[in-house]
Amino acid sequence: MDNSPSHDDPGQPVPAPVPMTKSEPEPGAKPGAAPQPVHQPAADAEIRVSDADREKVAELLRDAYAEGRLDADEHAERIEAAYAAKTFGDLVPLTRDLPARPLSFEKQPLGSAAATPQPPARQESPAVVAIFGGASRKGRWRVGSHLKAFAAFGGVEIDLSDAVFESPEVEIVVVAMFGGVEVRVPENVSLQGGGVGLFGGFDVREQTAADPYAPVVRVKGLAMFGGCTAKPRRGKKLKEWVRRQLGAE
Repeated sequence: MDNSPSHDDPGQPVPAPVPMTKSEPEPGAKPGAAPQPVHQPAADAEIRVSDADREKVAELLRDAYAEGRLDADEHAERIEAAYAAKTFGDLVPLTRDLPARPLSFEKQPLGSAAATPQPPARQESPAVVAIFGGASRKGRWRVGSHLKAFAAFGGVEIDLSDAVFESPEVEIVVVAMFGGVEVRVPENVSLQGGGVGLFGGFDVREQTAADPYAPVVRVKGLAMFGGCTAKPRRGKKLKEWVRRQLGAE
């Protein structure tokens, strides 16, 4: 009698057949070629930031300091960290506890208008003179620590709203004789000073900026049979002085 086990014997397990598979090469791949590594996109927090991203955060921090949400030490520390940031992961914690619009990781849609780069600041003479006429200094220009304005039978206009400050303090000496001098500064800088008016007027609308790093503009001089006015220009804020103050440039 044949005692060999039968495949029909339910007591003996029958192993399931293992299907033979053959890996299919990717379309366009050469036979025998090694598989290509897949490059994963960087996480949002690892994306490197631009100067515009750093400036956006710095603006939020300046507003928070002006509102009293940050003290002077906190503001200075966060401003320095903002301009030293390399990635979005460095920037996000700086405004996380502030009630402001959070920093977005979203990319600008294709076809949208890109920000127009600003032209380089002009190098101008430290003196503005108007005799029997007018002279103006405005736009994107570089202002140093000293500036002189002289008006005789004419008018001088000095607008620092879009200027690039190269010094933490700017002194403007004014002489107006039978003429006038008008000085306008950004609303987030300190304005100080005063002068002498002889048969004329000398009006400096002083203000102290909330930011301790803000530049200081001092206006002084003489107005004889003429006038001088110095005041902030509302709605205009200076942005290009922070880095120089922190030594980041």
